[in-house]
Amino acid sequence: MSSENQEVVTPEVETDNTVLSGDPKTETPETSTDWKTSLPEDIRADKSLENIKDIEGLAKSYVHAQKMVGSDKIPVPNKYATEDDWNAVYEKLGRPKDATGYKYELGDNVNINQDALKNFSDQAHKLGLLPTQANGIVKFYNNMAAQQQQDLDTTSENARQESETSLKKEWGQAYKQQTIKAANIATQVFDDEFLDKNLADGTKIGDHPAFIKAFATLADKMGEDNITQASGPAYQTPSQIEKEIGELTKTGSSYWDKRHPNHELAVNEVLNLRKQKNNEV
Repeated sequence: MSSENQEVVTPEVETDNTVLSGDPKTETPETSTDWKTSLPEDIRADKSLENIKDIEGLAKSYVHAQKMVGSDKIPVPNKYATEDDWNAVYEKLGRPKDATGYKYELGDNVNINQDALKNFSDQAHKLGLLPTQANGIVKFYNNMAAQQQQDLDTTSENARQESETSLKKEWGQAYKQQTIKAANIATQVFDDEFLDKNLADGTKIGDHPAFIKAFATLADKMGEDNITQASGPAYQTPSQIEKEIGELTKTGSSYWDKRHPNHELAVNEVLNLRKQKNNEV
């Protein structure tokens, strides 16, 4: 057959309109799913998983937890635990080997009974207290005791000042000599420890006005006994002065009779007594 009469047949090429998956412009995005959906429902809802966003986060959390457990974990004794079981726990937590291992920060001016402190250390060791815990308890107790003593001292001083004001008002210029006489008697009968005891209202026994007046009265009844008398000039109390004025100014006395030879003397005496009563001399 002649080549001129041959028909050239062109094979048909099928056009594939399918887009290759490698084309980044038309790639279908993967659907994001919650990693917790594959977990049982009771575990999925656990609070500890709330902040873990993916499997990688879960793995990191697990590794961290394993590192925290370590070989030094301390098991919590149950209700059947013996004293030895608890002692093992206390020692791992840091309790000293014996009571002498406790050290206390007491400060320079703190005066504490050493026997009482030793007894506390023994009990602290028995209870498994750590050194910092025992020291904290002692510091708290000392601070509390110091504050209580400060409050008591303030109350006592306020009561003493009130007592002094009351007695000065009652005794006037005789206040000093009356309190000295009372003190001279009281210190012969009682020791300082008793006189320094605080009553319910905070007043020290030796500062209470009723106590002072009672011993001043006793001193007056004992008369000229050297133990009871105060040194210096003698003064009368306002009530004693008033009584003497009454005697000098009674009806028919020289105070009222200008012609009496003792009239001027009586008038001057009454005037001086009134000045004493008003603390003008």
